[in-house]
Amino acid sequence: MRIEGENEINMTEASAKEPLVLFMPSGKRGRFPVGTPVLEAARKLGVYVESVCGGRATCGRCQIEVQEGNFAKHKIVSSLDHISEKGPKEERYEKIRGLPEGRRLSCSALILGDLVVDVPQDTVINAQVVRKAATDRVIERNAAVQLCYVEVDEPDMHKPLGDLDRLKLMLEKDWGWKDLLIAPHLIPRVQSVLRKGNWGVTAAIHRDMDSSRPFIVDLWPGLKNEAYGIACDIGSTTIAMHLVSLLSGRIVASSGTSNPQIRFGEDLMSRVSYVMMNPDGREAMTKAVREAVNSLIGKVCEEGEVDRHDILDMVFVANPIMHHLFLGIDPTELGQAPFALAVSGALQYWAHDLDIDVNRGARLYTLPCIAGHVGADAAGATLAEGPYRQDRMMLLVDVGTNAEIVLGNRHRVVAASSPTGPAFEGAEISSGQRAAPGAIERVRIDPATLEPKFRVIGVDKWSDEDGFAEAAAHVGVTGICGSAIIEVVAEMYLSGIISEDGVVDGTMAERSPRILENGRTFSYLLHDGEPRITVTQNDIRAIQLAKSALYAGIKLLMEKQGVDHVDTIRFAGAFGSFIDPKYAMVLGLIPDCDLDEVKAVGNAAGTGALMALLNRDHRREIEKTVARIEKIETALEPHFQQLFVNAMALPNKVDPFPELAKVVALPERKVPADDGGGEGGGRRRRRSRE
Repeated sequence: MRIEGENEINMTEASAKEPLVLFMPSGKRGRFPVGTPVLEAARKLGVYVESVCGGRATCGRCQIEVQEGNFAKHKIVSSLDHISEKGPKEERYEKIRGLPEGRRLSCSALILGDLVVDVPQDTVINAQVVRKAATDRVIERNAAVQLCYVEVDEPDMHKPLGDLDRLKLMLEKDWGWKDLLIAPHLIPRVQSVLRKGNWGVTAAIHRDMDSSRPFIVDLWPGLKNEAYGIACDIGSTTIAMHLVSLLSGRIVASSGTSNPQIRFGEDLMSRVSYVMMNPDGREAMTKAVREAVNSLIGKVCEEGEVDRHDILDMVFVANPIMHHLFLGIDPTELGQAPFALAVSGALQYWAHDLDIDVNRGARLYTLPCIAGHVGADAAGATLAEGPYRQDRMMLLVDVGTNAEIVLGNRHRVVAASSPTGPAFEGAEISSGQRAAPGAIERVRIDPATLEPKFRVIGVDKWSDEDGFAEAAAHVGVTGICGSAIIEVVAEMYLSGIISEDGVVDGTMAERSPRILENGRTFSYLLHDGEPRITVTQNDIRAIQLAKSALYAGIKLLMEKQGVDHVDTIRFAGAFGSFIDPKYAMVLGLIPDCDLDEVKAVGNAAGTGALMALLNRDHRREIEKTVARIEKIETALEPHFQQLFVNAMALPNKVDPFPELAKVVALPERKVPADDGGGEGGGRRRRRSRE
């Protein structure tokens, strides 16, 4: 492509080599060499442009619009001639999925000249609804931080003992603290604090383990009667945080935000790839997540009307890759076999060493990681739900891009991860999106008429109720999120639209106009509006692959435990909170179980972090437990592939579901045709119906 002549844009030679790019509405700008992808420019400037596919021009999430004209305020003349023409990848995407007029895929579009780029708000999928709530459980308090008020003897010429030494003596005399250390930054302040408090001071003492020496981490003149801690769960998609009183155990405020690392790659492996391909990739992602943590601390402190410098202790959990990136550790080894952790045990830091803006003496503790892809978040959930504390066989599963599975009881606990991919979070689904206002979150299909009804986030009414259209007008019906993806596929199976092998039955088109022919396959029309929302054969296959990976992982752990059923199931994580257990079982996402024993436990990882924050004994408990958990690597298990194949069927090719059959009328199981030639019998792609 060319850059227009001087008479139109009057570019200097320098600007011609490094055009100026302005992103709106953020207002961030920078110069980039000619040929730089727009997406790369956005990432370098910290502009949020979502990309699921890692720049492969397949997800369509990175859409942008080029604004044309002379923007005198910004001293930019922007033109469509200043961006590369559509390449074969982008043309292929437009042909298959379609692009709104004027839109480009920023991963494929290259900068050729000065540009004003608009990031449409609908490509950010509105603002993600972060729904991770605080727990209401009572946690016995034994915090690592204790506030101790003492009155120190004044200096005496006959006893030439230093002020700090007399302070330590009083802390030992009144509180029993022996062999005290003091944070170095406090030493220059000791004398002024003592005199300001008229020799009465409050010391914050931190001791994690009984065997470790206690530390004076802060001093205040007079009486200080409150200190706070942070419990935080850093997920690949969201960051959830609790602000807690260390003295009372009261949760002062809770909040969550999107993980800004999403702009470097939606799933974990794409972020590892980004680190591999970019020399400064690790530093950029570490900085991004720490800034998000600091911002979230500010948010919960404002909500709770707390000074952030009163935060003295912090506990963090995260999956292994998030754990490494937050701590500033290169996660590259986790991207390839044998998936080696840099460190698996629990860690202690000074919070300021990780650039966390809280009290200068605040400590930060991370729970241990269980295995290469079973992280501290799984350890936190295990601590919260305690399968190792009971006789019954408990299945604990965190459904996400990488599912973490823990199965066991007080006799034995095993754990594994299963690469489910991002399908459950809306990626790889034709009309999929994250949970945000306007997203369909519940679906029901009438088995007689095949007509659907649904609910969307932000609207209380079902789509078939009076007033739904008016209520939905402000948010629209924009796509389908994870909980609804599970429900719609399960409902399509229960209503006979798809076979147990997941094939859309084209003969159903005679019964309903919602069965649409799509080349050699068929799809189901869920919403005939703008946008048009369909469930395609490829969507169903993506869900089948995701659920099969999870179920096969669970079955493998059940085999290791020597059991053919589980007594109780716990869904952990924000996504798990919104999964209907019945539909999860119909889909074959989880094994058969009494539905009354299947419960969502919300952000169990965050609850585990909270427990470790408020009671240091829980830290020793989970450290010992993780050391006893047996780690199973699914990739090394030869039987895993067969389990995966069996799990492709709905709910499963070989496993019975007697408990589910008590509450749901499952379609009659068809005898599979070995040659794959019968209707719904094979697992091949759909035969031609023309």
